[in-house]
Amino acid sequence: MPKLKTNKSAAKRFKVTKSGKLKKRSARRGHILGKMSRKAKRKLRQSSYVSDADAKKIRRLLPYG
Repeated sequence: MPKLKTNKSAAKRFKVTKSGKLKKRSARRGHILGKMSRKAKRKLRQSSYVSDADAKKIRRLLPYG
């Protein structure tokens, strides 16, 4: 069976934890942050986990994750 290619854009955005969950960076952190409150920006610093519904699709993009 041939090797599967990893989707590189997905590999840069998601990391697989030791327990097998998928971690992601919070959205809305790219630009135009001046109008956002300090508290909102602070909450976006922490990463979160991908929902189970989306995880199935992302795992297909990361065959060796």
